[in-house]
Amino acid sequence: MEYSEVERLRFSLAAFAALGTPSKIDGRLREGGVAGLYALYERLSAHDRKEVDAKASVLAAKDIRVTFRGDDAYPDSLLYKQRSSAPILYHWGNSDLLHLDGVGMCGSRSASDLGLKAAEACGLEVSARQMSVISGYAKGVDTVTHLAALNSGGSTVIVLAEGFDHFRIKKNFRDSFDPDKVLVVSQFSPSQPWLAYAAMARNKVIFGLGRALVVVEAGEKGGTLAAGEGALRMGKPVFVLNFGSETPPGNKILLEKGGYPITSREQLGEILDKRPSPNRVTQQELPLGN
Repeated sequence: MEYSEVERLRFSLAAFAALGTPSKIDGRLREGGVAGLYALYERLSAHDRKEVDAKASVLAAKDIRVTFRGDDAYPDSLLYKQRSSAPILYHWGNSDLLHLDGVGMCGSRSASDLGLKAAEACGLEVSARQMSVISGYAKGVDTVTHLAALNSGGSTVIVLAEGFDHFRIKKNFRDSFDPDKVLVVSQFSPSQPWLAYAAMARNKVIFGLGRALVVVEAGEKGGTLAAGEGALRMGKPVFVLNFGSETPPGNKILLEKGGYPITSREQLGEILDKRPSPNRVTQQELPLGN
């Protein structure tokens, strides 16, 4: 059965209200598809259904859409081992970017000047190859890489660590922000605020959507390191910036675990020209040079 966009938004909100956790929502979608969420919506009280209807109308008026696990439009790259930690994806902007080539970028919110300069260079190298920069919209590395893409005429995917109710176009993005060049994605209920665990979960979507992950600066613990480790476990190529004696501790850990060292923007560009496979590759298969 075909459902309208407003109906699909209603069902997504009902799923969060009735089930709460991604694993339960994922299980319901695997068992019954969107029709299973419709059943949840039908079981809501009249009061709760009225609230869900009103919220769905607000989201639709803002042109926020929803994609479910099992939809033809859902990115295959997020279905690792046939499960999804993001069974519901809300999105606004150019939805084609969900399926076009992109590279995940992550790093510290309080990156060094060297790290920020490197982040910008990496963003430019990705954009120069008509690939999207995929990052998390935080200050520091995320912001620099998003803006590198937009200011060079490229595209970017913003993956939120919160619900859409809290999304705003930041001041330093306003001159460059073009909805045709941007896709904003959230896997969370629209009302959910920023939470540390949500930022960790958001990182799985960043490296899941990308053909590879570039790690700019990672601490010896924290979200960036966890993202790099998660991408390695998933079999994604992980490119780790190597600054020699100034290499951050988390970068060193990732290099020891199999990350591919990147020492220059030219080296990254050479690898990206080969369009790295999203599946596991070996060190010898990449043109890393000397």
